[in-house]
Amino acid sequence: MLTEIRIAGFGGQGVILAAAVIGKARAIFEGGYATMTQSFGPEARGGSSSAQVILSSEPILYPYITRPDILIVMSQEAGARFIPELKPGGILITEQELVRVDHMPAGTRAFGVPATRLAEELGRKMVLNIVMVGFFGAVTSLIATEALRQAVADSVPPASQKLNLQAFEKGYEYGASLIEKLREEGETEMVLSFESES
Repeated sequence: MLTEIRIAGFGGQGVILAAAVIGKARAIFEGGYATMTQSFGPEARGGSSSAQVILSSEPILYPYITRPDILIVMSQEAGARFIPELKPGGILITEQELVRVDHMPAGTRAFGVPATRLAEELGRKMVLNIVMVGFFGAVTSLIATEALRQAVADSVPPASQKLNLQAFEKGYEYGASLIEKLREEGETEMVLSFESES
């Protein structure tokens, strides 16, 4: 199975690192296949930034996504631009305090996380991208948690490894508790339908 993911926000939010972590988790720590491509707006910091990741159990012949199965957005501008491209029935993950969603493709399963606030609780707003990666891991179950954790540790400088792993755990715990709440409310079909495809 092939899964297309787009991560988008503005420069300085760590969009590219988040994509690299997800790709590395699949390709190196799970032994699968992954590709990543990236693009920037006119300014590196503050301008738009997006990355495309493709995950597969087989070699990937074309490295560009057509319509993402999963969209992770961390800015309002990114949401306005990319949400219409999300595949019907796809998963939308938003930084819920920065992105307001008005319209979504049919059947979209949407999950929000206050990633910036959770990062600020750790004392460094800049790790919001790793909070998002942890949340992504919990709500999609697409990649093994330990593989994502190892990819985080392997992708950041040793001096910030502990902080980034804490950020990952914060995002993962927030996502896991949200999924548990949805299960208790009887929305397991919505939550589990994507897991069963992987």
